[in-house]
Amino acid sequence: MEEEPIQTNIIKIGNSQGIRIPKTILTILGIKNQVELLVKNGAIIITPLKSPRAGWEESFKNMYLHQDDELLDEDTLTDWDNDEWDW
Repeated sequence: MEEEPIQTNIIKIGNSQGIRIPKTILTILGIKNQVELLVKNGAIIITPLKSPRAGWEESFKNMYLHQDDELLDEDTLTDWDNDEWDW
């Protein structure tokens, strides 16, 4: 798909302007709802916004395998926890 540039028109969207990106391109790049825009060397670079938790599941599995998945802080109960909170 990188062989030929695709031309598109700038369209009015409310008080802003935008472009329509063909579904084929969105699918190829894995773009769903959000993108990151970067202006570099006179060009706009559009990249898929990565999930903020990408890779967490694998990291948690590795932590478990290495027995490194324990809380760092000890439980600290206060009078409020003992007197006011219904457990």
